[in-house]
Amino acid sequence: MGEGRPGVAATLRALNGALGRPAALWVKESGARNLRHRDFLAPRAVLSAAFPGGQVPPEAVSAVPSLRGPAVLPLGVCRQTPAGLAVQVRRPEAFQRLLGPLPGPAPPAAGARTGCVVLHCPALRGPAALRPRHLRSILLADHLAQLLRAQGVCVRLVPALTEERSWDVLRQLRICWPSGSGGSSLTDAVSALKAALGRCPCAAACEQGPGTAEGVIFKVHLKSFVEQQGLVGYDPNLDVLLVTEEILWSLAELQEAVLQCPVSDPPRHRLPLASQSSCCSIIHVVNCEEEFQQQQLDVLWRILDLGAHTALQKHLVCGPVKVTNPSSPIGADQYFQLRKRQMYEASVVKYGELAQDEAWTEVIDTLTVAAIRFEMLSTAHRSQITLDLENNSISTKGTKSGAFVMYNCARLATLFNTFQRAVERGTYPPLPPVSELNFSCLREEGEWLLLFNYLLPFPEVLQQAAQLPPPSKGIRITAHTETVCKFLIQLSMDFSSYYNRVHILGEPFSHLFDQMFARLQLLGAVRDVFHSALATLHLPPLSQI
Repeated sequence: MGEGRPGVAATLRALNGALGRPAALWVKESGARNLRHRDFLAPRAVLSAAFPGGQVPPEAVSAVPSLRGPAVLPLGVCRQTPAGLAVQVRRPEAFQRLLGPLPGPAPPAAGARTGCVVLHCPALRGPAALRPRHLRSILLADHLAQLLRAQGVCVRLVPALTEERSWDVLRQLRICWPSGSGGSSLTDAVSALKAALGRCPCAAACEQGPGTAEGVIFKVHLKSFVEQQGLVGYDPNLDVLLVTEEILWSLAELQEAVLQCPVSDPPRHRLPLASQSSCCSIIHVVNCEEEFQQQQLDVLWRILDLGAHTALQKHLVCGPVKVTNPSSPIGADQYFQLRKRQMYEASVVKYGELAQDEAWTEVIDTLTVAAIRFEMLSTAHRSQITLDLENNSISTKGTKSGAFVMYNCARLATLFNTFQRAVERGTYPPLPPVSELNFSCLREEGEWLLLFNYLLPFPEVLQQAAQLPPPSKGIRITAHTETVCKFLIQLSMDFSSYYNRVHILGEPFSHLFDQMFARLQLLGAVRDVFHSALATLHLPPLSQI
């Protein structure tokens, strides 16, 4: 079997298979102290539960070094230790296999259908000014869209932005969202929905007059439908919905997005949406304050369209965004400008007059976007976020911040620019091909930490962040998008520790080149991981700070 890019999951499966047990017995180590002695461990307590007396058959233990597979790491001898069975990876071979092409998700197989997801963000509807709580759900939808696309999923974003409002803050935050004005297709769809409501037993037409709210055209009894269909997970207070044309327009836009998704088995003729066989899922990304209204829209759509896609609606709910010390309710624009001013002031403190140069305008804009995106996205979406508007920790070096990640990405750019200039001057020879590098020179603990904890699991981190739960009876789902920000923060901390301790570009002596070239290849792969992960956040890497 040919060798491919090693992965954590495949190696763990091979190790578990070697012991002949279906249960997950092995764990990957990640702490620097344990990695000095072992890379994978089958804990003593787990072995005691799986084998009589905790005694693993000797032939199973001796078979571990011979494990092979296209994504299995090259493993060394398996040893009995007080902690359990321990295995170390054959490190030079692992470096050789991992430091080739860019670590990232494998492209979908030719012809493979990976489905389509419609991400609906209600915060972008209506005339109300955007608040930080709205930004959280918009940024989450934007990030999730990028993660899904990286896995080969077709993504449609709804609603389209209209020209009736200013969307400057979205542009400043590098949020990529489609714009449009609807058009005759939506007008026809709204008319069709009105006609469907007229035939619906749950709905009653409303005449405009005293006692009728302006714009209401139908009253729909949602509760009876929820009970009849046995729908689970909806607010028990759902009752009567007053339907306006604006609500029908929202449904029409969702329907149009579903129609534009690839279908599993494309019909020969365009069928009505309700009978179209589609692999499309709809996810409503909402803040907790909009959840009730979105549930109403969800049920109304189910009433009017009994297609499989309406039954696949799920709600990704963001927790509250608490703003401390506000003199008055703060808008998204004010929040962005405040963080930009704080980032500018922090940069002046660190870099002095340099930060006041015009060339720094784009740098500070990017650092501000990074600070806000990490502030909003590095916490699990269900949890509350607290924004301290007077927070003095907004800086270029706080280890938990987006600016710290961007700073370390820029350090890598500076390193490779310095090396390239030295090559052009003739100080160093060019970096040789990977096949000619000697990875046995990489003996620093920090080098293995970077490879084993970041380069190795990176594709699986992206896959897990984009993973959406399988269909269930409830309507709420959880996504683990925060793992990307947390991964980048931890990578930045470990890279910074290594870079501060190890001198990469040494004296231009030929006997030192092997180690320098191996280190540059490693850090080039680290740089690529930074760039790929930041791309899911629409953050361009900085060449200098």
